[in-house]
Amino acid sequence: MRRTHKLALAGAVAGLATLLIVPSAVAREYEVKITNLTSGQPLTPPVVATHKPKHAVFDVGQPASVGVREIAENGNSAPLLAFLETDPLNQFSDFVESTEGPLVPAGVPGDMMFDQSVTLTVDARRKARRLSWVSMLICTNDGMTGVDSLKLPRKEGKTRGKRTDGYDAGTEINTEDYADIVPPCQALIGDSSGEIGTGVSDPALAEGEVIRHHPGIEGGSDLDPAIHGWTDPVARIRVKRTG
Repeated sequence: MRRTHKLALAGAVAGLATLLIVPSAVAREYEVKITNLTSGQPLTPPVVATHKPKHAVFDVGQPASVGVREIAENGNSAPLLAFLETDPLNQFSDFVESTEGPLVPAGVPGDMMFDQSVTLTVDARRKARRLSWVSMLICTNDGMTGVDSLKLPRKEGKTRGKRTDGYDAGTEINTEDYADIVPPCQALIGDSSGEIGTGVSDPALAEGEVIRHHPGIEGGSDLDPAIHGWTDPVARIRVKRTG
């Protein structure tokens, strides 16, 4: 009998410990809606991540990581997704990439296949109180937009939003030549002129600068300010806690 009582007591203590530990480990759920606000700049499918306050996906004023550079120059999300999966600094909680295709401005040819907005779901564990997001401005050499550390709403049902500017990753010279820009630009916007780009970085155009505000489309080559230009903000993000 004593052994039975001890086992029962041990089971009760284990159950109580589970009740005390599990709630703090349960992830919060967020609905993230991102909208393209431009008239001539498609955005690559957003990559969104939740993380601890000390580490964002990118930092304005600092050099771009390899993952961010690949998105900003080539729309290639694979290196950033691999980094988030590995999480060498143990800073990231959850991440997701849209599977709905690019976010395309209304009224351009790509609008017939793709939307201006996308809604994603992402989780965040207890210490993950921030969210970062990055997308390429497709009709640029290394333009991008996103948020580098948006504070997540704490209470269920609450929403937090922000309008985002265009940034220059500082990794490639802005030639504004289609030959140096990812191929989807021309098809999505509806311009068949110029050479089609390769979607691969050209080492001759490498620029060792930091992430900064994008100067916009200046013209003088293939890109036209009247077609591809924008006035900030270029996008909007709204984050709602749903669970």
